[in-house]
Amino acid sequence: MTTSFAPSFESSTTPVASFATLGLIDPLQRAVAAAGYLKPTPIQAQAIPHLLAGRDVLGCAQTGTGKTAAFALPILDRLTREPRRPGRGPRALVLTPTRELATQIGDGFADYGVNVASQCAVVFGGVGQGPQVQALRRNVDIVVATPGRLLDLMAQGHARFEACEVLVLDEADRMLDMGFIDPIRRIIAALPRRRQNLMFSATMPREIAQLAHSILVDPVNIAVAPVSSTVDKISQWVLHVDRGDKRALLREVLRDPKMSRVLVFTRTKRGANKVAEELDRNGVRADAIHGNKSQGARQRALDSFKRGGIRVLVATDIAARGIDVDGVTHVINFEMPIEPENYVHRIGRTARAGASGVALSFCDHEERSALRAIERLTRAPVRVVQDHPFAKSRSGMREERNGGKS
Repeated sequence: MTTSFAPSFESSTTPVASFATLGLIDPLQRAVAAAGYLKPTPIQAQAIPHLLAGRDVLGCAQTGTGKTAAFALPILDRLTREPRRPGRGPRALVLTPTRELATQIGDGFADYGVNVASQCAVVFGGVGQGPQVQALRRNVDIVVATPGRLLDLMAQGHARFEACEVLVLDEADRMLDMGFIDPIRRIIAALPRRRQNLMFSATMPREIAQLAHSILVDPVNIAVAPVSSTVDKISQWVLHVDRGDKRALLREVLRDPKMSRVLVFTRTKRGANKVAEELDRNGVRADAIHGNKSQGARQRALDSFKRGGIRVLVATDIAARGIDVDGVTHVINFEMPIEPENYVHRIGRTARAGASGVALSFCDHEERSALRAIERLTRAPVRVVQDHPFAKSRSGMREERNGGKS
């Protein structure tokens, strides 16, 4: 096992020309080709060979790097090649923080496993548990779950893990933020000791490093797109504005027809609702997505955003962590994130799959410290839009800094 709480990450710079060079079975290669993937992303190129060899892996990688395929493909390969162990329960368990991310991972397994005989169940709260219980009784091969609902089903005797061969912890740092570390430890205690372990996290706080140390055996440590980096193809701008003018500024910038698919971030669920409702009243098709909405409402909003039924999706950080939608043209930070790492997660929702994107941040006086923290993290200044209709004058900004004294 590792001997330190501070993993040493290595990154390979050797390019991989195609999925065919990774050693995946032919049915998976055909599924990948049908999905339109031409070559592996860096996390896929580095992780898949080690996972096929049965190694534990600790991956430092944020969303949008291709993590789902990086673990789903070798899991499907293993389940197809090797016979099932004796006992009840799934052969692979994937734990993830949000319902949206669980659903998307389940969709990924379905897409990549179209040519192999594997069954996947997605387990999360906010909906009736009946269909999930039925799926677990069928001994599906793969379970993708949020920790809270899975613990509930375990307590009721519906979830057993005697046959579990692979454990994946995805978005581990987000699960830490959401208070899931103790539930995760309770779930892990119910798993067979002999298994392959995979952990992915965008950041590596001490608690996550300790968790990795406790469950991973001689892991390969891989780092891709560290959280302090931002995508080169994202044009980043900050607009200094009074807090009371933010909604008017949002309506103004959305007059640009180039903003065809826009993701807007707020700090609170209430704020997300207010922004979406006001946009809708002013003729901009919008909806909000956050933890207080039912799963059905969240999925309908996300599906409408993907189809183009709504132009703007307003989200909180936790709700948006699992959103992976192609073609997001703009990300707008209506409110600056409290944690600077969340800025990188937010703006990474645009400029996917080789496309370019734009990130705009609305920064009022009280958020200036958050902006400085972001610039320290990313080691780059965010360019200022000087001439927008609600721009604060330089003299006004000086007065604020001096407590209103000229």
